[in-house]
Amino acid sequence: MSTNEATSNAWRTEWQDFGEFTYLNTAAHAAFPKSTVTAVEDALAAKAMPHTMSDSLYFDAPIRVRRALANLLDARPEEIALTTGASTGLQLFALSLKWQVGDEVISAAGEFPTQYATWKPMEARTGLRLKIVSPRDQFLTATDLIEAITPRTRVISVSQVRFDNGALLDTASVADACRSRGILFVLDVSQSCGAIPMSVRELGADLIVSAGYKWLLGPSGTGFAWISQALLESMRPAPFHWAAQTNADFSFLDLVAPEPSPDARRWDSAESATYFNLNLSAMASSVELVGRIGPQNVLNHGRALIRRLFDLLPSAFSPASPMEDGARGSFGCFVASTPEETVRVSQELKARQIIVSLREGRIRVSPYLFNTEEDIDALIGALVG
Repeated sequence: MSTNEATSNAWRTEWQDFGEFTYLNTAAHAAFPKSTVTAVEDALAAKAMPHTMSDSLYFDAPIRVRRALANLLDARPEEIALTTGASTGLQLFALSLKWQVGDEVISAAGEFPTQYATWKPMEARTGLRLKIVSPRDQFLTATDLIEAITPRTRVISVSQVRFDNGALLDTASVADACRSRGILFVLDVSQSCGAIPMSVRELGADLIVSAGYKWLLGPSGTGFAWISQALLESMRPAPFHWAAQTNADFSFLDLVAPEPSPDARRWDSAESATYFNLNLSAMASSVELVGRIGPQNVLNHGRALIRRLFDLLPSAFSPASPMEDGARGSFGCFVASTPEETVRVSQELKARQIIVSLREGRIRVSPYLFNTEEDIDALIGALVG
């Protein structure tokens, strides 16, 4: 038994048995671990019997989530805002800066729609210009982004791992280029946080946003934004919700002139990221489990299974992700001989109860620790048969 296989087996009991289904789709949405299901059940029971709840429970879940995320990110809890997803974090950033007409925001061709949906409306609102960069070769590189910088560039906003092909960006090089030019670097880590070890100090971004329902194993409607201290101090004042005031305690609420928390909590999503709720109860349990597992184990296991997939692909199929482990996240994609055949194959896999995603004309395979070499072999068998 390989080391990766042993690691997988050590954690497989944390999930329900999928029965006849082979689930290879964590990049779309994660399967709740058993412990998260229990956390939700406990939260439901408490809400059904509210007289059993103490006031502290209203604030316990967000504290736990912030601490667990800080552990994963090599960050401090006070640097983290709890949001409803990556889009929320990106939007709060876009709306909090002081823009000048002609300011340039660089993003990449084929990025997840979060980028376009945030920045394109800001063109009409503020007069900034969204510049879309296409890769010179098959996959986007740091060089593509750096060479697109002009004197008007204010922000570079991209994903660390691409949703459509799994390509891993050299963020350190982009961060260095941004820092030397006074450009803000914004990074979406929805397809990497929890699946790749990361330190906010090493990533070098000014803002990091993420959804919580993929590699963090949480529910939809959760996410976070990590905000650097320098950026936090430069963000424009904006409305804040009641639990983001300096003393968010029912015994000490300021009802006259509440001041927002000076740290990132001031940017928590209104209501959803404050007091006791089902989503944050689930997310706290999930992110704590991710911390115990360790993202390096997730990455090693995922890359090993994708290597097996690429090694065993029948000749009628081709990898559509970087072949080198270091240039790829924890998942990978492949295509058939034609776009039409790729679509047909994806539908056939689903009919055979092998759950993958079709993304931008590619079949995306995103395993987790509950997956085994046998799951990849089942997929290959379906391609051959």
